[in-house]
Amino acid sequence: MLAGMAGTVDVHFFAAAKAAVGRPTLSVDAGTVESVLDQVVAAHPAFAAVRPQCSFLVDGLSAGPQDQVTAGGRLDVLPPFAGG
Repeated sequence: MLAGMAGTVDVHFFAAAKAAVGRPTLSVDAGTVESVLDQVVAAHPAFAAVRPQCSFLVDGLSAGPQDQVTAGGRLDVLPPFAGG
């Protein structure tokens, strides 16, 4: 882990992601978006099927796989929403 990255982050799941994980939030080790999501898949394998369709926000801002989620931060996992 990178210096300054120790600690945990809160991951918030919505819609199909929440259903796959079975809960609305999870705390995992800080790191890149990708490493945080890898931890979620390790703990909740059903999330692997939903993950490719999701978009992500780190502390309210759009984020990609290599963006950092620092300790105490928040990662929102947003699958596509249906409706109109």
